[in-house]
Amino acid sequence: MNQRRSRRPAPRPPEGTPAPAELARMARSGLAAAARVARWADAALGPGGDSATTDGKATLSDATAERAARDLDLTPDQVRADWDTARLAGLIEVHGDTARPGWRLRAWNRDDSAVLRGWVALCDAWSLAYPEPEEYEAAAVAEVVTAMPQVLSFLQLSAGPVPVPQLLDLLQQRVTELRTERCEVDYVPQPEASGADADRPGAPESPAPWPDASAPEASRTEAARPDAPRAHTSGAAGARSGPGTGLRPRVPLQRPRPAPAVPADADAPLEPLLDWALRALASVGALTYGDGQATLTPLGSWAVWVKLEQICVAAQSPAGNIEQGAEDMLRGCAQLRPNAARAEYRAWLAARPVGSAVTELIEAARGEDALLRGLAFEALRVVGAPAEPEVRTVLDEPTLRPYALLWLAEHDGADPEDAHEVLTREEATWLWVDTAAAVADHGEAPLLVRHLESAVQPTVPALLTEVRAVGHPRTVQVLVALAAAHPDPALAKAVRRAAFQVHTGG
Repeated sequence: MNQRRSRRPAPRPPEGTPAPAELARMARSGLAAAARVARWADAALGPGGDSATTDGKATLSDATAERAARDLDLTPDQVRADWDTARLAGLIEVHGDTARPGWRLRAWNRDDSAVLRGWVALCDAWSLAYPEPEEYEAAAVAEVVTAMPQVLSFLQLSAGPVPVPQLLDLLQQRVTELRTERCEVDYVPQPEASGADADRPGAPESPAPWPDASAPEASRTEAARPDAPRAHTSGAAGARSGPGTGLRPRVPLQRPRPAPAVPADADAPLEPLLDWALRALASVGALTYGDGQATLTPLGSWAVWVKLEQICVAAQSPAGNIEQGAEDMLRGCAQLRPNAARAEYRAWLAARPVGSAVTELIEAARGEDALLRGLAFEALRVVGAPAEPEVRTVLDEPTLRPYALLWLAEHDGADPEDAHEVLTREEATWLWVDTAAAVADHGEAPLLVRHLESAVQPTVPALLTEVRAVGHPRTVQVLVALAAAHPDPALAKAVRRAAFQVHTGG
């Protein structure tokens, strides 16, 4: 395949960044307690062992925590903390009430990249590793979590201690930007009255939506003024308009409206939330925090630099994939070689929350384009463990089930060459047709002919019989394309006959 992409020299980390081997040693040291609990779980909670959890939420059961505390000479609270760290770092995977070692634990002593990825996964989950203060609204916490990457970038560029007041100022600016970005023109429907009735005092009027409770006070005040030129809408009280919403702007109501009440918790102070965020990041080893200042650790500085580099790589892409939705991003990567495509996937993922990125990729896989289906699951392979819960939810969808089964098998450590063994004959045949549809739509004729060799059936007649039975919606198109591409006239005739039979229901 042609790969039209400008060559970019391999970036060098900032001066003073330790070598990868030294960074991995730091990560192993920081995660030593978590790795110890993970190894204990591997030995004590393996097949035939006790259950790890009882609530189905990966929370360590009391009995198991006490047993681990006795075996490891720890307190139950220490065991629980190390257990949670191990899960976030991908050292332990919990399925129902069963725990098993993650692939990173298997590679812990021999693969520095696996160790560093595990630490980065923990760092990315810092807000889960150190619970937020209960007295604050989830919306305020979410704003701070969303704004912290910019704070971390500033710390990384500063390359030294930064006073907390300076970080607080930056956080306040970023939170204000986030709130401003959510502000949209307040559109409400015109009343049905017309003519004289439309201007008659007391004519029916649609309820006015409240201003966004998370918006800055000045914006809310402006929205509340009767003569304000525009306001913003929030939640189910009004309909949003703008790019990507699929809604057409409604005609704004020009009539003055009374100022609505403002929720009392709209201006939650950010100082305590910044303190929580810095303590949480310090707890995972990303920075040091004390004496009124914060400093990134070598691991933290390296991790932030890697994220920034991934975004820079995507920003230099001719297609600008980092700004695209999942479907357009996958289309933009379709002509790239595998390594280049994976780099694009990593950059695209680095620029958005993992949860929403996984959801977007799954939605792209549900579309009609079989090529995008395959590419979406390739991108999900780059995501790794965080994608597992959502991948499992699509096992009941016939279109996605074969892809999900292969993904899960590889995630569980199966060799990609042997992962197909988890598929039933029918699932393997369905996947063969789906892949053939992608080749027929986007590839060349010789590729479709070679695709015959990947079928699980030993002969072409057996393949055609099972293809007809599997009921894939693209069966006819695939068989017609295969017949047109195959150089053997007799085989092409048999394939055309099968296509006709499927088409006519024979």
